[in-house]
Amino acid sequence: MTHAAKARIYLAAIAVLLLVIAAMAYKFIVAGSTQEGQDGRVAIVLEPGERALMLREMREFVAGLQLVAEALAREDMPGVAGASRAMGTPKTHDVPAALMGKLPLAFKTLASATHRGFDAIAADAQANGTSRHALAQLGEVLKNCVACHASYQVVTAGAAPGRR
Repeated sequence: MTHAAKARIYLAAIAVLLLVIAAMAYKFIVAGSTQEGQDGRVAIVLEPGERALMLREMREFVAGLQLVAEALAREDMPGVAGASRAMGTPKTHDVPAALMGKLPLAFKTLASATHRGFDAIAADAQANGTSRHALAQLGEVLKNCVACHASYQVVTAGAAPGRR
């Protein structure tokens, strides 16, 4: 085999490997594990334990929102900061990598913006922010929650979309 033929084979092998890597990157970074839901939302397909983890974290967000609202009603800005901080970006470190790979990029983008929004609420509340300002920030963060719930549903592997 000539040197030129070997070089073409190597280049072809490299091209195939790059295509495989690109396809995997698209699947795990952009597309995730999704299918079209019966109600028009994107169904994120997870294993039962992964779905349970995601739903538990959403319930924790609702409980955190309650704490923020109660602190705002008392104009307790350290309380607002503490409750918001608990929902900030450090919370993302609790998500297993396998689960992250199944989430579509748009979902991850919304989730990241939500966590950063809570970081901003905590920082501003800590820096002697006002309850009015924190409430406005909270309203902006909640837009992400509404957009996410309007766009996505979470189903278990093997379940039909629209059925949990």
